[in-house]
Amino acid sequence: MIEVEHLTKRYGLLAAIEDVSFQVRQGEILGFLGPNGAGKTTTMRILAGFFPATEGRAVVAGYDVFEHPLEAKSRVGYLPESPPLYTEMTVDSYLRFVATIKGVAGAETPDRMEIVKDRCGLAGQGERLIKHLSKGYRQRVGLAQALIHDPDVLILDEPTIGLDPRQIIEFRELIGSLRGEHTIILSTHILPEVSMTCDRVIIISRGRIVAVDSPRNLTSRMQGGEQIDLTVGGDGSRVNELLGGLPHVTRVAVEEAGNGLSSVLVEADGQAEVRHAVARQVIRGGLDLYELKVRSVSLEDVFVELTTEEETSEGTFREGEDPDREGEAAS
Repeated sequence: MIEVEHLTKRYGLLAAIEDVSFQVRQGEILGFLGPNGAGKTTTMRILAGFFPATEGRAVVAGYDVFEHPLEAKSRVGYLPESPPLYTEMTVDSYLRFVATIKGVAGAETPDRMEIVKDRCGLAGQGERLIKHLSKGYRQRVGLAQALIHDPDVLILDEPTIGLDPRQIIEFRELIGSLRGEHTIILSTHILPEVSMTCDRVIIISRGRIVAVDSPRNLTSRMQGGEQIDLTVGGDGSRVNELLGGLPHVTRVAVEEAGNGLSSVLVEADGQAEVRHAVARQVIRGGLDLYELKVRSVSLEDVFVELTTEEETSEGTFREGEDPDREGEAAS
């Protein structure tokens, strides 16, 4: 549905993005992550047809955005960080106006307005002036204008910025409800939003893509193995003997925790599941098992690791590949 090949945008000597390539499958929700100034908004504005790239190619719904800009734009719904609202208009008059400039047939406009108002939680708000709406409802109107012409592709740039926690949850559920009906690119700084909503994630840093994969795969590969925390009761000195020889276990560390308990860290090579074997071995050895939990790397950990200047390399994480941590740091 979206194909981006070697996209570059320069302002004089400054490259806002450089050699950016990725694909988005039909019906997929793709998370687009990066620090401020990383190139997220630049990439989205190019895809939405706001301005051209310096180099490269971008295809949206089968149309090259540079060679066939009108056809590509007609298939995109764009919600920028600041929604393009005319606050002196009512919700209905604004949506009717947007439908007109986006080419919705006059006979279809009333139905499209009712569909997007219902979808975006704006039922009963049609006669209200936009300036009297809360921030959350203004964002809903912004999403409604992006949906009014039933586009193949939705590009949402920081759609939940400035919303309170309840509004964020509601908006996240709203975006999730569009899965499969539209292909969505979602830019956000709220990392749990990506984990809960997106099928895949792209992380961009200093204008270059440094990771492309599902949130689960990114966190799994960054961790590089399995780490298990145990709390056991009994003779802690026997833990190494019991667990050290298990297949795939690479390290066992034991510390006194007081009250007859020991804290144990078990590290495994990640090639096989070892939790069940560890639990069975502890119990068979006559120790009491009070707690067992697997340590996990969060998407936030991955994000910080890949976008920290000292740690970011010119290599990238691609789907199904191990991370390449070698190479010279990008300047």
